[in-house]
Amino acid sequence: MLVKIYPENPNPIQIRKIARILELDGIVIYPTDTVYAIGCSIKSSKSIEKIARLKGLDPRNPELSIIFHDMSQLSEYTVIHDNNIFKLLKRNLPGPFTFIVQANNQIPKLFRNKKKTVGIRIPDNNIVLELVKELDTPIVTTSIHDPDAVIEYTTDPELIYEKFRDFADVVIDGGFGKNEASTIVDCTGEEITIVRQGLGELEY
Repeated sequence: MLVKIYPENPNPIQIRKIARILELDGIVIYPTDTVYAIGCSIKSSKSIEKIARLKGLDPRNPELSIIFHDMSQLSEYTVIHDNNIFKLLKRNLPGPFTFIVQANNQIPKLFRNKKKTVGIRIPDNNIVLELVKELDTPIVTTSIHDPDAVIEYTTDPELIYEKFRDFADVVIDGGFGKNEASTIVDCTGEEITIVRQGLGELEY
């Protein structure tokens, strides 16, 4: 199913319908503030495994990020004791970043492993933020790669729908996506490190 939603003013009825699909172990493709991404509810272990296999990742230890609605939701799944890191997140989120932070004991339960860190995202995109808010639980997420390495990311939601219609329950058409991924920032070491420079310019 391809659903058109306008990012400036997402239709609450459509958002509610898609949130219900996520609650029922559905898989959704949606726009972010960078590239289009694919995800499911953090509570849906079956769908997390399906997405991990699609990306060629180990389903028991997938390198997937988590989208939160806002900073207050982070405490349910992460441990951020360092005030400087908290300020850094607050300064740059919502925005085109994936921050790697310490995970609390909820994350290993979800992924059935001893995972101690987790990548977190709060994208600057109303569609996905409203979806997470309505779902009332974070979304496990990963970007959609194009099989053509030169293109890297497909930006046209209609082409994404053609490619993934048999895998995803819903593809949200939120307009053309960008072709550059988020900046990945590791906050778990002694120093804050940029692992991958993407669209986001980190403000210290």
